[in-house]
Amino acid sequence: MGLTSAMNTSLVGLSLSETTIDVLGNNIANAGTNGFKTSSVRFATQLSRTLSVGSRPTDTSGGTNPMQVGLGASVSVIARDFTQGSITTSGSPSDLAIQGDGFFVLDGPNGRAYSRNGNFSRNSEAVLINDQGMRVLGYGIDADYNIATTQLTQLVIPIGNLNIAQQTTRLTMSGALLPTGELATKGAVLTSDVMTDITTSAPATGTSLLVNLVNPASVPLFNAGDVLKFQPQKGGRTLRADDFLVTPTSTVNDLMQFMDHMLAIQTGGTIPNDAGTGGPPGITLAGGQIQIVGNSGTVNDIFITTGSLTVDNAIVPLGFSKTQTADGHSTGTDFVVYDSLGQPIVVRFTAVLEARATGQTKYRWYIESLEDSRSDVAIANGELYFDSQGSVTDGGTIAFSLERSDTAATSPMQITGDLWQVSGISTVSAGSQLNLASQDGTPPGTLQSFAIDGSGVINGLFDNGIIRPLGQVVLARFANPNGLVEDGNTTFREGISSGPPAILTPGTLGVGTIRGGAVELSNTDIGRSLVDLIVASTNYRGNARVISSVQQLVNELLLLGR
Repeated sequence: MGLTSAMNTSLVGLSLSETTIDVLGNNIANAGTNGFKTSSVRFATQLSRTLSVGSRPTDTSGGTNPMQVGLGASVSVIARDFTQGSITTSGSPSDLAIQGDGFFVLDGPNGRAYSRNGNFSRNSEAVLINDQGMRVLGYGIDADYNIATTQLTQLVIPIGNLNIAQQTTRLTMSGALLPTGELATKGAVLTSDVMTDITTSAPATGTSLLVNLVNPASVPLFNAGDVLKFQPQKGGRTLRADDFLVTPTSTVNDLMQFMDHMLAIQTGGTIPNDAGTGGPPGITLAGGQIQIVGNSGTVNDIFITTGSLTVDNAIVPLGFSKTQTADGHSTGTDFVVYDSLGQPIVVRFTAVLEARATGQTKYRWYIESLEDSRSDVAIANGELYFDSQGSVTDGGTIAFSLERSDTAATSPMQITGDLWQVSGISTVSAGSQLNLASQDGTPPGTLQSFAIDGSGVINGLFDNGIIRPLGQVVLARFANPNGLVEDGNTTFREGISSGPPAILTPGTLGVGTIRGGAVELSNTDIGRSLVDLIVASTNYRGNARVISSVQQLVNELLLLGR
């Protein structure tokens, strides 16, 4: 029985050595496989054959130890080593490496799969996939580009096919305003020719129909169907022309409202009365004459010349005489803001020197825009105060809104302005100047590239400078990773003893973080594997030698029996 036992034990030893060599060969073969995790074989002894259980010490004997003969070994476990492999930069933004214990979650052909290999790319549908075409799962985004953590979904990165714009909500002005100069007290005053209503033979009133009006020479002024084009000048600038359609029911009030819309005369609030007329700025009608009183400041000086009011390039025979010119030191600037669709809106910002006192300078600012949907393009006005050092002391934060109700954009646009950087110190030679220092709106932009941060958020970079999240890569963690079942292609599936996956965002609860543009290499240690291979080969040869020796002894026994 002894030789037979030795033979069987050595045969088991050969099998164990073969298993070890198989595992080591697989480790070495996958030394270049990204995300591969090595395995190792651990053995346990089999039940031993007991020859003697031993004896206790007595008065005449010191006792004996048990005598047992081992019957070989068996494979206790083939354990996978999930320690971190080296991470190397790949240069591809879609490649990912995990620094920690987590696994990428994939949508495989047989359900969810898990992997440490982060060699990812985008397919023809812009979906993030691995080398075998399995879709990478994570959290998507809602309509406002917020990460939606309610369910896992495939991650889409539509470079070149996603457009976005950003509405202006904040802006900052800079520049310098002259503390000296003429104070603004008067605005331009213009008065039209007398208009007579032929139905009453009396001066026109606000409700008089335009088609019934004649000038002092009894020449009809308007006809139904006329398209009036009004293009006055303001502060030396020719304003953009706008049109007004004369209908059979159009009134003088309608015409005055149209002119007010174009001239953007600011009224109400704390705007002082005009020093020349004694009344507030605005457009009124008296004795059949339209009177226009503009805002003070030379940048608000209004000019309506022959040719400012036309129909089909023909001059409307209604003249305006100017009886007062706007005074006061002032400056202005035009800048562009953007609505929610990225459409540009030209805004005019002007500042007028309104008052001076010991240790204080006061400017009044005006905002206007022809792109505003309201009938009056005068948007807002306010006061800005400077101290004796030229620093803003009050009025540095402003707020205004722009109506976009005639477009598909969000309306109204609420904008907050910062004037705290404007200086109240300048020289006469330099004068006053205002500039738009910054604003947060952008025109439409197309997704140009992307980057994935440590928390797995896919940040899309648009060619208009906007950065928006496109989704978030998630990680899975298992209580017993060695319980996972390998499915090939460096992927695993949930096993009976692995426990269910905990789906977590990178950087939380110890699941690890993500490094974009990098991959995790195999954790195979070639040097150690070769040493282990030598040991396993030696063990194999040793067991083979035992079998050879037993065979030789058996042959000798057979010869003795002849």
